Amino acid sequence: MANNFSKEERVAFENLLEGFQDAEVLARAAVIFNSDSTEMERSNNIIWRPQPYILPSYTGSDQSANFQDAAQLAVPAQLGFRKAVPWALTDTELRDALQEGRLGDAAKQRLASDINVALLGAATNLGSLVVKRTVAATGFDDVALCDSIMNEQGVPSYDRYIALSSRDYNNMASNLGARGTVQGKVQTAYEKAYIGNVSGFDAFKLDYSLRLAAAGGSSITMDTRDSGANYWTPKSFAVSTSGETANVDNRFQTITVSSTTSMAAGDAFTIAAVNAVHHITKQDTGQLKTFRVVSVPSSTTLVITPPIISNQVSTPSGTQYQNCVVNTKASNSALVFLNTVSAAANVFWQKDALELLPGRIAAQPDAGMNVMRGKTDSGIEVVMQKQADIKTGKILYRLDTLFGVVNKQPEMSGIILFSQT
Repeated sequence: MANNFSKEERVAFENLLEGFQDAEVLARAAVIFNSDSTEMERSNNIIWRPQPYILPSYTGSDQSANFQDAAQLAVPAQLGFRKAVPWALTDTELRDALQEGRLGDAAKQRLASDINVALLGAATNLGSLVVKRTVAATGFDDVALCDSIMNEQGVPSYDRYIALSSRDYNNMASNLGARGTVQGKVQTAYEKAYIGNVSGFDAFKLDYSLRLAAAGGSSITMDTRDSGANYWTPKSFAVSTSGETANVDNRFQTITVSSTTSMAAGDAFTIAAVNAVHHITKQDTGQLKTFRVVSVPSSTTLVITPPIISNQVSTPSGTQYQNCVVNTKASNSALVFLNTVSAAANVFWQKDALELLPGRIAAQPDAGMNVMRGKTDSGIEVVMQKQADIKTGKILYRLDTLFGVVNKQPEMSGIILFSQT
């Protein structure tokens, strides 16, 4: 039954898979994790994926007082995207092989786009490194700032990517194309609007990009003094009152602010006197730490990423994962918003930040339908099903895929905003 497809249909499916691989642009810029389908079904399609360890070092030969538990942090990843493209052809329309081919191409493009958009959303919505530019995109200087913020905080210098809206990408290409003294890249930028690798980032041009609205909040403050609610202490798991343990997602923290009026998910901000530190050396970078709003649960609380791990009251896990320092503690430290003008949220990331999880759909060929399945280079399984309706003379087709995406480390991904005030 599984092979009950015409030769033309089998060839079309093979061609579709090849084109699907070509269209998975962002999938090649993410880590692929292949999970066990049986285990995923038994765990509601959720698996906890580890974040990188960060360990401190100490001076001297006697390390008796420095042996501490290493906190292993993890984040939940879910096979949360089930995408399908269904269509129908009549028994007369099937005579037109070109028509059938065009429909397959359209289905392929739609599913590949769904994967790219899901990865883009994970990076855009949770990326916590924010570069604000008061001018339009100009080229090297813009991407160099993305390079700087990553370097200062210890993000690995390899496998870095940046995805730009068409207008911002083309602005960069225009700037490069005007530099007649530079060979090679100039001609390519001028003729094809292609900028290639810039400041260590492989650059992609997007025909779709998410936009970030201007922040509406103003005059908002928070307490940054040494209170347990004002900073975050990383922990691998939490123990409930009944004694049960559960994993903790350390990408987020709920903070209390003076007001959340007009604030929205996606807003980017800094906190007065809260500087970023290098994640390995813990050295103050001299630059304000950037944060993103994940949700606004009440009139005085925000869920943010990353959490404020300032190690104000020293703990082993706080020492290991410290990401910022509070240089001036106050009851009314000001939040300053960075997204002051609505604009495209161009995204940049290090490959290990994003993870793509291919899933499996157990379509049964002996359940009254014909089934073909194949995998792309990234491991994404595409299932094609066909069923005839004798009452209408229509042949029903569908292409399905199941996958998940997760931003494991918001501090290894971020956004760059242009033309801000």
